[in-house]
Amino acid sequence: MENKKIIIIGGGVIGLGIGWQLAKAGATVTIYERAQAGRAASWAAAGMLAPLAEAHSEEPELLKLGCQSLERYPQWVNELENDAEMSIGYRVEGTLVVGLEPDDTHQLRHLYTAQQDLGLDVEWLTGREAREIESALSPRVTAAIRCATDYQVDNRLMVTALQRAYQACGGVLHENSAIEKIVTVNGVATGVQTQNGFQAADVLILAAGCWSAQVEGLPDTTIPPVRPVKGQMLALQMEEGITVKNVIRTVRARYPTSVYLVPRTDGRLIVGATSEEMGFDTRLTAGGVFELLRGAWEAVPGVYELPLLETWTGLRPGSRDNAPILGKTPVENLVYATGHYRNGILLTPITAYEIAKLILTGETSETIAPFQLDRFIM
Repeated sequence: MENKKIIIIGGGVIGLGIGWQLAKAGATVTIYERAQAGRAASWAAAGMLAPLAEAHSEEPELLKLGCQSLERYPQWVNELENDAEMSIGYRVEGTLVVGLEPDDTHQLRHLYTAQQDLGLDVEWLTGREAREIESALSPRVTAAIRCATDYQVDNRLMVTALQRAYQACGGVLHENSAIEKIVTVNGVATGVQTQNGFQAADVLILAAGCWSAQVEGLPDTTIPPVRPVKGQMLALQMEEGITVKNVIRTVRARYPTSVYLVPRTDGRLIVGATSEEMGFDTRLTAGGVFELLRGAWEAVPGVYELPLLETWTGLRPGSRDNAPILGKTPVENLVYATGHYRNGILLTPITAYEIAKLILTGETSETIAPFQLDRFIM
């Protein structure tokens, strides 16, 4: 394994996570990142680990993958915090999904029924019971679902920790280094063309998030169907008397944007997120920020008084079926780990462990087999 040379395209949590695991196993790993490592979707995320709150009956494979990754989070946190010698803000208070009026309660009940049909560990609460858990909730909250095992991690701390752990294991990181093209010879990936010439590799891993389809040199049938989906977000500063402990998500039947509020250990309250098909446009809009603030205020009226710390946008990598694209491709020695859409932080551990195992053993596990590129190639 020591002689295997691996190049990873993309230095977000997925690329860094896989790189860390491979470098730790003794491989020679180089990551090329087009901008600053971990500062795109990985930095913009809210860090929710919420397979239950986001469960859809039409996506059983994705739900299973999310739950398996959540199960591996304690191991991941322990290993990463030890290697990086820092905390990544892993919190286990759980999640409340709340409704604010009769239409919302109807939609909430529909979600609850779907969760029960899937055998998930969720609990129905009245508005009063929800307020007993989270006193800052609006008196208008009519009902809630408690997802006690939907946790969170501070994604920005995780970015920093992954970069630190990866480099401590001997991984090489080139930032502000866009790949000019993937080089293939007779259907075999041999390396990449960079600003400094050709770099050979035994294995190439494409983990470039929403830019994965933009990388030159791939055969048309192998280009991953991944697009950017814009999300606008903001952060408030919690103050005495206006604090939240659980992650709070709203279900809104009549508004375009349901919001979530994610409390951080440092006192920030993350509010997100819009979901917009706007290509690579990363501008904030008045309407987007307004919808987020209105949604947050309706659920937790006290946010009206809180200082606004930061606003930002991120581009989620959405695949055609909104599930990740993982594993081998028709091009030999080319592996994909992209298209994680809204679940990048949740799916980082299972992606890193399983893709590293694939590279080290050559075998695709049953865990990631349903998520290969071939599902799109008919």
